[in-house]
Amino acid sequence: MTRGFSKFQQNLTHLDSEGGVQMVDVSAKVPTVREAEAAGQVRMLLETFEAIEAGNSPKGDVLGTAKLAGIMAAKQTAQLIPLCHPLPLQKIDVQLIPDRQLPGYQIRSLVRTKGETGVEMEALTAVSVAALTLYDMAKALEKSICIELIRLLSKRGGKSGDYVSK
Repeated sequence: MTRGFSKFQQNLTHLDSEGGVQMVDVSAKVPTVREAEAAGQVRMLLETFEAIEAGNSPKGDVLGTAKLAGIMAAKQTAQLIPLCHPLPLQKIDVQLIPDRQLPGYQIRSLVRTKGETGVEMEALTAVSVAALTLYDMAKALEKSICIELIRLLSKRGGKSGDYVSK
């Protein structure tokens, strides 16, 4: 038995009977429609924001590249996050919304599948990688860009029911 294993830990789905790490067996679950929305933001200097909005970045299309990276990342979540199930994703939407007040960008993702397990990690991964790509594409303009507030906004479907952040 792993040191520190307790009765509480016996109810954790990613631990086996001896407290070791395991991937959850979802083979007995009925596939249902699952959906998750996530968000984050990227804060920068106004000058950097204006340069990106004007299309004046030394690396090219900052926003298009970040959006594509977020979509691709959602599809690769099981290869990035240990114990995530590979899922056939039917919808991935990534939005980079200009926010002059920040200044910077609000990033939103929506991921949907019909499967045995949820897509929260895929939605969060999409936002995270889109934000990291935005940073990478704009770091020649500013090194102090800040990635903030990555979080789950909502999820639908599954045994645990729906969730909406407050």
